[in-house]
Formats: sequence, structure tokens, C-alpha cells
Amino acid sequence: MNPYDIIYHFYPHDTALRRLLILHSEKVRDKAFAILEAARRENPTAELFAIDEELVNDGALLHDLGIGRTYGPGIHCEGNEPYICHGIIGAQMLRDMIDGNRCSEFSVRPERLEQIARICERHTGAGLTVQDIVAQNLPITPPRDLVPETLEEKLVCLADKFYSKSGDPSKEKELERVKRSMMKFGADSTARFEELCRIFSVNLG
Repeated sequence: MNPYDIIYHFYPHDTALRRLLILHSEKVRDKAFAILEAARRENPTAELFAIDEELVNDGALLHDLGIGRTYGPGIHCEGNEPYICHGIIGAQMLRDMIDGNRCSEFSVRPERLEQIARICERHTGAGLTVQDIVAQNLPITPPRDLVPETLEEKLVCLADKFYSKSGDPSKEKELERVKRSMMKFGADSTARFEELCRIFSVNLG
């Protein structure tokens, strides 16, 4: 499959939103592979070398697929849904492709799209638990655990934290800023972020 074909399918016009989506997604992809390369040097385990790099590539490029259906005028999003829902919206868009038997059009197996859908819905913050959703009254219904489980999900989730679509989307955020941004999701989310860093040998300082 070519993930850009899926992006162009849902974003057929060359708009500021599509350009931002692609720029951000490529930055996250490149960061994911930089993290993985450094982690393999630091801790050359079989588990790290078994990571599905194609899935990381495709998942990183499609993790924000749902942003166009959310409202975020500062980043060209003119949809109606709350921005925090963009991950589950993107996941549903991919699952609708599976349900509509459209996988062959994009030369992708349904199982692969489902793997990417899980990356989409589990990358917000350091993942969201039912407790997070209920305690923070987040507009995600029904409340459910959306915490990254596989190493590929965890890697894209971690890499995404280093780039924002607002401000200068091409500039990598410093680790201290990333750590501060995790605090808004609560202590549990901060702990999960620190665990992601530990898994991939990212030095928290």
C-alpha cells in the first residue's frame, strides 16, 4: 500500500490542511525511525529489531487522518467534532474502508488497515484510559481504553509528542516542553510517557 493514496483519497485537494497534515506526519515518521535507530544502538534486543518498520511508516503517515473532521481553526481544521477525537475518527475512517470492501483499491490487507486504525486511536497524549476520559470529561463515547499496546503503536505515539501542528510544525519540540505538555493529561499520562521513553531508551534527563 501507499499511505499517501489514502491521504489523497480523503484530502483530494491541495489545501493548507493537507499540506500541514503531510508535513506533520512525515516529521513524526522521521522521528519514529530516529528514535528506533538510537534505541537499537543503545539496547540491541530482538524485540526492538522485530518491530514492523512498514507498519511504523504507514501508521505515522496516517495517524492524524481524522483531523479534517474536527474543529481546530488554528490548524485549518473546519470540521464539527472536538479535536481530541481526531484519533478515533481517523480509526473509524480506516475501518469504514474495511467494511466497505475498499482495501483492494489501495492494495492493502484489511488486517493491516486495522493495525493502522489502532495506531490512530491510541496516539493521543501517551494514550487515554477509561479513567482519564471519565475524570477529564472528555467527549469520547463510549469511554474505553485507548492506550498503545504494541511496540509500533508505542513508537508512533512517542514520536508524535515531539511535533505540533501549531506554531512552527517543522520544528522539533525540546524534551522538557514535551514533558510539560504531558502534564495536562494527568499524572498517569505522564507516567505512561516516561515508560515510553524508557522502552525506547530516550533519556529524560
